[in-house]
Formats: sequence, structure tokens, C-alpha cells
Amino acid sequence: MTLMEARPGARGVEAAIGVGIAAALAGARPAARLAALTLDLAAPDPLALVRAALAADLETSAWLRPADGLAIVGIGRAWATEPDGNGRFLAAAVAWDALRDDLRAADRPGAVGPVLLGGLGFHGHRAMDDGPWSAYPVASLVLPALCLVIDHGAATLTVVAPRDAGDQRGAALAATWSALVAPIAASAPRPASASRLTARARSQPDRDGWERLVGLMAGAVGRGRLDKVVLARRLDLDLATPADLADVLGALAAGAPESATFLFGRGGHAFVGATPERLARVDGHAFRTVAIAGSTRRGRDAAEDAALATALLASDKDREEHAIVVDELRARLAPLANELRMAPEPGVLALRDLQHLVTPVEGVLRERAGLLALAGLLHPTPAVGGAPYDAALAMLAEHEGFDRGWYAGPVGWLGPDGDGELMVALRSGVVHGRHVSLFAGCGIVADSDPAREWAESRMKLRPMLGALGLAEADVEGAP
Repeated sequence: MTLMEARPGARGVEAAIGVGIAAALAGARPAARLAALTLDLAAPDPLALVRAALAADLETSAWLRPADGLAIVGIGRAWATEPDGNGRFLAAAVAWDALRDDLRAADRPGAVGPVLLGGLGFHGHRAMDDGPWSAYPVASLVLPALCLVIDHGAATLTVVAPRDAGDQRGAALAATWSALVAPIAASAPRPASASRLTARARSQPDRDGWERLVGLMAGAVGRGRLDKVVLARRLDLDLATPADLADVLGALAAGAPESATFLFGRGGHAFVGATPERLARVDGHAFRTVAIAGSTRRGRDAAEDAALATALLASDKDREEHAIVVDELRARLAPLANELRMAPEPGVLALRDLQHLVTPVEGVLRERAGLLALAGLLHPTPAVGGAPYDAALAMLAEHEGFDRGWYAGPVGWLGPDGDGELMVALRSGVVHGRHVSLFAGCGIVADSDPAREWAESRMKLRPMLGALGLAEADVEGAP
């Protein structure tokens, strides 16, 4: 296979795809199911590419890490693994491991190469009433047919085709890529769009139901049935006009560059958000994760901001909630790690709308188990489920009243070597035309105050409301 060392324009890339995929398919080993090609190219605007792919009704995934100089955009589907049940992490790892020998021919130093993009769902099962999640399997990790990776300005395109696709597959993928990127170079920057509501917001549970549930769960913690439980709510909105998803994605990335901003577009739906919480990052034997629990708002100026951070660090309720997460991570990781490093005291992570207590965790695994194996061990953390997690999840299943789908589940990317990054899908929502479902959750301990937890959930909804061009005052009915 010939790789382009220069950075050609659209026509050069189109020609290279057609020739390169034909050669890769012809040269694949007899048992190979796929062939892959990785090319250097001039980097297109990833947001414009997302907009073009969604407009063409193509399956689209995006993963933006502005602070790390990383952008990944996946288009189409060459292969996918979509297991369900509690064994979905292991099943996905086995399926990917069986396939990746077919893809190593595309690997080269410095190139990310073929990657899976997607999520593994909060639960291993689908609720009967899936509402906004109708387009999403319980878990879905997709190998895109076209995958753009921009790493600190250097761009590669990985093209993947099935072995039995025939001689025209490369030409078809080349034509798709050309049709997507050709208008981007000629288009002027777009002003951000804004949407307004024409219908009342609907919260599930509503304010009265929330206060009742917080009281119920705080009582269960106080009686010793649980250490902590994380209660979520869903806010459904009706927009005056459909949201421009590329604008939403760009606004989230600009507002939270230290977070991972994501979009997974399926069947006219898009799950989109910007999350600060890493579930796991794996590079060989090295891993990183983080404990995030305990929240307060940002101040109106530097002095108030510092005072709020100091109060957060001194809050018994927030420190208790945070300590439960730290202790559980330590217990789960200790048997697997040769080294485990955790800060002795939490710090404060300041985001645009919120401040959180945070304890970074890193170490070295005894064996190179891979990202999915580690993620399956860690999910769900007490930061999104509770502790003990079996009892906490049973209480949520009985009382929460809606399907979380991919909210609070792992989302991210996975490379052919088993390494990659999964984040916990927070500060997020599902957009389907004019309809939007947003999600927010709060950790409940014995002294949780229902009014304070409601206010915290409103703070956690602000990033998505802002990305949609809305302030709380724009929402008819208190969110």
C-alpha cells in the first residue's frame, strides 16, 4: 500500500483513496474481513465536516479534545460490535481483538489509524420505553468507513472497506469524501445559530417528585442501606427550529476546552455533550482515571469564585460524597495495579459553569488488559451510580422513572492496539429535530437537601442549554 507523505488537496485524496483501497483489498490476507488505508491530508474544519456528514444523513461520530489538540470525526460504518448485557465490555473487546489483525496494515508511527467510536450504555439492557434512545443500541462501537484524525494540526484520513465490497468500494468512498469536503473550502464561516422554545419544558421527575425522591434516598443512606446514590432527571424541550448540531458541538468545545466534547449521530438522532469526567485512559500498561464528585457554582468574579471553591473544599457533604468515589476506585484498582497514585486530598476543577472536587488517579497495570477490560471493571463508578452499586442501581431502577440510555455511560474511542479513552457521558443530551432531552444527576447522601440538589441539577443543565442558544430565562417552565 502506498501512503501519501505530502498533504494533497481534495482531488489528490480522492484519487489516493480509489487506488489505495483497491490495492489494500487485493493484497489483504485470505481470511481478512477488512482492508484499511491511512493517508496524510490537509486538515478540513472538523465542525464543517460534521455538518456536511449529518446533512447527507450519514452515520457520524465526533470526538473533540481542544485542550489536547485532538479531533476525531468518523463517517459511515465499515464494521461494528453491538453487544448487550453485563458482559458487553468483554464481548466488545473479544470482537475487536479478533478483527484488528486485519487492520494493522494501516498502522504506522505517529498515526492513530483505524479506531472504534461509540458508547457502551449505562445499563446492559434496554428499557421497554426507550424514548429518546430509540436510535441507539444498548452498546455500539463503530469502525467508521472514513475517519479523520487531527492531532496538533497534523491530519490523517483512515479509510476502511469490507473485503467483499468489490472493486468499486474505494471509488465510492472516495466520491463520498470528495462530496463532503468540496463545499467546506468554498464556504464562509457561519454565525452561530440560536433556538427558542415554543413549548414548556417537562422535567422527569418534576420538582415535587424530585424532592420526594431525594428525601427517600437520603433516608436510605441515613439508615445504612446505602453509602450514596446518584439520582438523575431528564428535561425534555421543544425548540422553535431544529438545532444546528455542528453549532452545538462547537459551542460546547469552546465553552469547555478541557473537557471531551462528543457527538454520536444515529438515525436522525444525535447524542451530544461535553464531559469533564474520564472513566479510563489506557496507553499500554499505563492508565489514568479520575474521581469527580461534589459540586458548586462559579462565582461572578475571582473573589467569589475563590470563596466558593474554599467552601466546597470545606463542605462535609461534598467531601463525604467525594471520599466514597475515591475509596471505591482505590478498592477496584488495587488488585490490578503494580502502581497506584492518588492525591491525598482533592483539588477543585473549575469549569465554565461549575466547580467540582477532583482527585486524579493514575498507575501501571500488572497486565496489559486493554481499555475495555479496565472500563468494565470501573463502570459504573459511585460518581454516577452509587455505592454499594448493586443496591444503588436497584433503587434507581425502581424509582428514577426513565431509561438513562448512554447518559452516564462510557463513550469514547478505541485504537487497534486496545488503547484509547473512555469518558463518562455527562453534561449531555439527545437531539432529534426540534426535540431535545437533557440529563443531569446529583449524588445523594444522608444530609442531602432536596432544594440544593435541584439547584445543582439546574447548574449541570446550563452547558447544554447554552450550547443550544438558550438561557434558563428562555425556558418556559422552571427547568
